[in-house]
Order: sequence, then C-alpha cells, then structure tokens
Amino acid sequence: MAVNRKWVKTDGKTLKEIFERIFLGGLPKLVSDRTMDRDLYYSGYMNTYIERDVSALEQVGKLDEFRTLVTYLAANTAQELVYETISREIGVSSPTVKEWVTILERSGIIYILKPYYSNISKRLVKTPKCYFLDTGLAAYLTRWPTAETLMNGNAAGAFFETFVVGEILKSYCNSGKEPSLYYYRDIDKKEIDLLMTGPDCLYPMEVKKAKNPSAPDKNFGVLDKFGLKVMPGLILCSADALFPINRATWLCPVSLI
Repeated sequence: MAVNRKWVKTDGKTLKEIFERIFLGGLPKLVSDRTMDRDLYYSGYMNTYIERDVSALEQVGKLDEFRTLVTYLAANTAQELVYETISREIGVSSPTVKEWVTILERSGIIYILKPYYSNISKRLVKTPKCYFLDTGLAAYLTRWPTAETLMNGNAAGAFFETFVVGEILKSYCNSGKEPSLYYYRDIDKKEIDLLMTGPDCLYPMEVKKAKNPSAPDKNFGVLDKFGLKVMPGLILCSADALFPINRATWLCPVSLI
C-alpha cells in the first residue's frame, strides 16, 4: 500500500527562530518584555531562587555547591541522571545530590523522565534522564553567549530535545493531565527518545534537530515485544510541514506541539 505523501503546511519556525526561543527561555517577564536585559534577569532569578525559595523549601547548607549542581544539570540536560557521577564531579555525597535533585524537581527547575520497562524484559536501562525545564536559564548558566552559537555548538541537540520535552509537558499541564511520558533504552543501545503511553498502546517519538533526519524511526520496532499496540510514530524535528515518511511514521515540526 502506497503512502499518501501529502504535506500539511504549518506556520512553523526556522531552526534559527527555534533556537532564539530556546536561548531566551520561557519565563513570562522575559517573553513579554523583550527590552529586559536577559543576563541580568537570569542572574537575579538565580539569586532569588537560591537565597529565598530554596531556603524556604528546604535547608541547603552548602549554597555554593548547590548552585554548582544546578549548573551541572543545565550543562547535562537530556542526559542520564547518575548520582554517583554527579557526586564525584561536584564533591558532594550521593545522598545529598539525591536530596538536592528532589528539591529542584519539586520546585519545577528540572524534570525527571523515567525509563519505560516491563516485567517481560530485564534488558532495559532503568536510569532516569534529567531535563532542565527552562532552556534560557540553562543556556545562561552554561554561558552560551548567543542563540546562534548555541544552535551551532555541541549542546545544540540536547537543548533542542530539552525544549521539545518542555513543550510537551506544558501541553499536559495546560490540559490538567499528569504526563504519561517515558524514554526507552536497552543494553543493546537501542533507544527511543520519548514514549507516550495510552490504554494498551504506545506512541513512540524521536527528537531530531535536523529538518530531514536519516532513518529516525530505526528503533521503533523494538516496541513490538511488549505486546501492546504501537501507534504511528512522530519524528519531532525542524521540518517545514507535517509529512509521512512511511506508513507508520511522520515528520512533525516542533511548532505543532
């Protein structure tokens, strides 16, 4: 059966425009007033958050080390969260790192994406991934000077993925629903960036910065072993339009999420 390769046009943004949004971030004051000094605003935001909000939320005795952790997580957004590694990198005990990560999660600075696994398989990686929810704050903390340098830098893919995850989470929040999001990775290094779960079904999604990524759905077939219905997959990317690449997978501009 042939695929009806019909483009669904959108008012999608260019990759440059997407990264300008990523670099600015989503904090309301910055978005509504473009005359504000971005760096000065984020500097004040961090000082307020650490000195007032964190202290009110939980006693954190080592504020300098806590800020180092925040910066570390910003630099490693969209990566696996390995407490022992973070402990070695910032010189704080693993239990303390776990406690501080919980504080950051509860206060909406980060989001912990859990791995999807089933009792039928013990070959899956069970380490969660951590996403820094405001990409503008993450870019500020990691000292990217402009949207263009971020777009062309080695962290571009991670920031693009972080932005997509954040937009999906906003959709859940706006609809008053709890996120049903996971990621997949097994010991054979087969990975799917996002899995949205439904009643007895799975919706696979890959996140790619490219406009027309090569073989982006190559790992979707690993989901067949779970015995659930695998729904048509999405490749969330910088494409100009919603477009089917085969019978079961669509390229989807990030502007549609």
